[in-house]
Amino acid sequence: MLKNSRFLFVALGCVAAATLAFVTPSLAEPAKAEAVVKKKIVFVAGVPSHGPGEHEHRAGCMLLAEDLNKSGLPVEAVVVTDGWPKDESVFDGAAAVVFYADGGDGHPAIKHLPKLRQIADAGTGIGCIHYAVEIPKGEPGNAFLDLIGGYFEGGWSVNPEWDASFKPAKHEISRGIGDFKIRDEWYYHMRFREKMDEVTPILSDLPGPETLSRPDGFHSGNPEVRKAVLERKEPQHVMWAFEHEAKGGKVRAFGFSGGHFHKNWQNDDHRGIVLNAIAWIAKVEVPEKGVPSKTPTDEEMKANLDKK
Repeated sequence: MLKNSRFLFVALGCVAAATLAFVTPSLAEPAKAEAVVKKKIVFVAGVPSHGPGEHEHRAGCMLLAEDLNKSGLPVEAVVVTDGWPKDESVFDGAAAVVFYADGGDGHPAIKHLPKLRQIADAGTGIGCIHYAVEIPKGEPGNAFLDLIGGYFEGGWSVNPEWDASFKPAKHEISRGIGDFKIRDEWYYHMRFREKMDEVTPILSDLPGPETLSRPDGFHSGNPEVRKAVLERKEPQHVMWAFEHEAKGGKVRAFGFSGGHFHKNWQNDDHRGIVLNAIAWIAKVEVPEKGVPSKTPTDEEMKANLDKK
């Protein structure tokens, strides 16, 4: 009887071990699948604009998207061209939406602000590059104050080309980014939320008086910006981060006023800090050395340019 009991115990043990060996991999599969789930990033590239090498929205978005997809981070970036997508389902499940397009009255989102608010309320991060930070004052401007923390307001903000020198603020977006100097059409004197509520400046510099040498105009100058820069010597913020509470929890956003010249994406710090910002608004941990990317070659910079 004892021998039979021992035999039965050993037999049952073998069956259990075999069953465990068979079951364990299948139990592990969901965890493995969950670990590689990628966060969706949607770029909205605007229509062709300006001269060759300027406002290359499509080429710029595709370059940044490719860098993100090759970075090794758990992201999947897609690019929508020619403005607001005809099929809005592309936004479904997006962790971040990034606009790189002409702004003002022609901003891709201006006729879709309720939908954009809905997207943000679901927890999706919003990013705006260059002209896409400009939207008309009033309801659209107020929407941008809520969604990205600030915007270019005509008659208040200005858009000169100038050489800006940056010491990036300490922030996750600045990881791996050194001090750098670069010429671009850096918009400044943005209209921010009252008392910079929940807004964190990332790139700031004091523009020189030559940036206000043009006559006053909707984009060129006004008494208030002259007082701020020429009299009070206030540094101007050309990139900022924004984090606020929404229906879906904490939502992140950023504004970046550079990006006029396509060639500037070859500058590792200029390109890198935007890649970091996109990862940050998607709630992907930015690596200590920043989002990895290779300096684009001259040939790679020619890819996807608009015919102008």
